[in-house]
Amino acid sequence: MLRWVGRGRLWSFARVDGGSCHRREAPTGSTSNWIRGQSSVAQQPLYTTQKPRKGEHKWAAVVGLEIHAQISSNSKLFSGSQVRFSAPPNSLVSFFDASLPGTLPVLNRRCVEAAVMTGLALNCHINKKSLFDRKHYFYADLPAGYQITQQRLPIAVNGSLTYGVCAGKKQSQVIPKTVRIKQIQLEQDSGKSLHDDLRSQTLIDLNRAGVGLLEVVLEPDLSCGEEAATAVRELQLILQALGTSQANMAEGQLRVDANISVHHPGEPLGVRTEVKNLNSIRFLAKAIDYEIQRQINELENGGEILNETRSFHYQLGCTMSMRDKEGKQDYRFMPEPNLPPLVLYDTTSLPAGADPQQVINIDQIRETLPELPSVTRERLVQQYGMLLEHSFTLLNEVGLLEFFQNVIKETRAEPKKVTSWVLNTFLGYLKQQNLAVSESPVTPSALAELLDLLDSRTISSAAAKQVFEELWKREGKTPGQIVSEKQLELMEDRGALEQLCHSMMEAHPQVVMDLKKGNPRAINKLIGLVRKATQSRADPAMIKEILEKKLSS
Repeated sequence: MLRWVGRGRLWSFARVDGGSCHRREAPTGSTSNWIRGQSSVAQQPLYTTQKPRKGEHKWAAVVGLEIHAQISSNSKLFSGSQVRFSAPPNSLVSFFDASLPGTLPVLNRRCVEAAVMTGLALNCHINKKSLFDRKHYFYADLPAGYQITQQRLPIAVNGSLTYGVCAGKKQSQVIPKTVRIKQIQLEQDSGKSLHDDLRSQTLIDLNRAGVGLLEVVLEPDLSCGEEAATAVRELQLILQALGTSQANMAEGQLRVDANISVHHPGEPLGVRTEVKNLNSIRFLAKAIDYEIQRQINELENGGEILNETRSFHYQLGCTMSMRDKEGKQDYRFMPEPNLPPLVLYDTTSLPAGADPQQVINIDQIRETLPELPSVTRERLVQQYGMLLEHSFTLLNEVGLLEFFQNVIKETRAEPKKVTSWVLNTFLGYLKQQNLAVSESPVTPSALAELLDLLDSRTISSAAAKQVFEELWKREGKTPGQIVSEKQLELMEDRGALEQLCHSMMEAHPQVVMDLKKGNPRAINKLIGLVRKATQSRADPAMIKEILEKKLSS
């Protein structure tokens, strides 16, 4: 491990809303990873984020995002070093990554193809010629003292990302929205700085230094945390569908910087702040909404907003000042002298006799694009007749769509019934116990067998829920075995059921009287009593039919 003692910064106290003082510290406690970078987002006005109280001026929030996605590649952007999460510190560092004199960058073809594929999926214009630049700043986890990026002419520009925001009283209506994409650029990642406050030292791990990143810069078309979170989740799904990035935020493969400002509609835009290195969709939404409200409170109390970089403290739920915001001049951008322009081709411009291994064909990559999430949702709606919001849920929960499709393959039940069980019962149990789909004790095969038993009227809906509960206990039994052991099959003896209905009517004359007086809902009580007596083994429809026949006679 390289050791860097003393960061040249002193911890201080910063006042946040509410008048309380909190210590400025890293978002994750004793260790943190600070990601530095320059914002390239220009701000534009949008609609208000909250309804003003009487007598107050309304505020409009403007939010732009810079999203850094780690490219799925076996090696780094400009070196042959392996890329692997949680490897021993400084075990995946080449001479170039450590910036030893005389080493030169060699561009990774896979990273370029990933950038082109992502740009096409996001409706971008792919520049046939793009340039690399050096972005200078000194930090211990950046050995060269500069980052190779694409500031002047990036690989893709002028795209768009469509996402859906839930609305309505029950959040059951999906409203499509679009955010413009300014550019997508290739760049190097930095290493990790692990700050140890107890020993007043910083440890450096260069395993991540030089890993290829896609920086996706969104125009400031967003206005609140929910929109930002939904847009990032949609981008995450697209990257995963393409295979260009695993986009696992827990492993730092997708990180977001948010640029936020507020102003009164019709007035000049406000001073913006940048909240750095948000690595959770939930924290992204919280950080943006907190920062919007902090700026409004600050301005309404006569204060001013500083153009600064802030971090989000997930434990305190607030943003904290880190440093003043750098400007373009601070980075001293210059052309990268060791890399020629990156030239791409399409079918019309491809040189005759060109070696396919030496050129990248944009049209060829376009033909390999997989089904994107928006197309998958449309297919689910058309193929299975499900609601659009249900298709969003299936895709948003990791592994849920695959689980659903496996159940569909193995069951005779109607797709709508499968959808209901997967989204309500199955997902409800997962949420209740905070489990991922991959951690579920109920397999697609087990749920398919259970639905077949329900579909064949072997068991009732209530009994099916009992069986599901037993399956969740991980006892290794099949639905059929559980039904047999607990004697949950539907009653087939109509005569015994008629006798039971007759007994219930005699035992509850007042309910029968209510029915005869014209209260049709009273029959539900009798149905419930009969089902309870049969331990939910009787078919409610048959019970109702028998009761109605006896009442009319």
